[in-house]
Amino acid sequence: METQRRSILKRLFASAAGVVGLGAASKAIAEPIAEPAAEKEVFNVVMQDDVPLFSQSTKMGNLVFIAGIGYHKEGDIKVHTDEVLKEMEKQLIKAGSSMEKVLKVGVFLHDLNDYKGMNDVYRGRFGKKPPVRTTVAVYGGVPGDSLVEMDCIAYI
Repeated sequence: METQRRSILKRLFASAAGVVGLGAASKAIAEPIAEPAAEKEVFNVVMQDDVPLFSQSTKMGNLVFIAGIGYHKEGDIKVHTDEVLKEMEKQLIKAGSSMEKVLKVGVFLHDLNDYKGMNDVYRGRFGKKPPVRTTVAVYGGVPGDSLVEMDCIAYI
């Protein structure tokens, strides 16, 4: 009887140790090693009454967000689209990215009748694997004198 009791106690102790060991192991798996949090970087902050209003681009981790870019000078939709895309490329390069790394583009047209002209210039500007895109005509028009405004999200 004494031997049987010792055997039961040994098995009970081994089971308890196993549960504690498994618990520690599962906790280690469930809690990955914490990496330092990425810091948000902002570029070209637009001020209003000495208060930051928005940034023209923001970078966090390996993502870059470019705010809406318009062209507020004379020209038709093709001129406006070309200038907007050139400025987008400059901002992407400054942030460490490129047109080929753009994941999403938002296109905001002053007039939906400019869709074809915008597409004529837009086509091929993002390489062989173009980003997803949403294109809308904005009720009331794009702010300022621009016929088109574009924003994007890219990776580094």
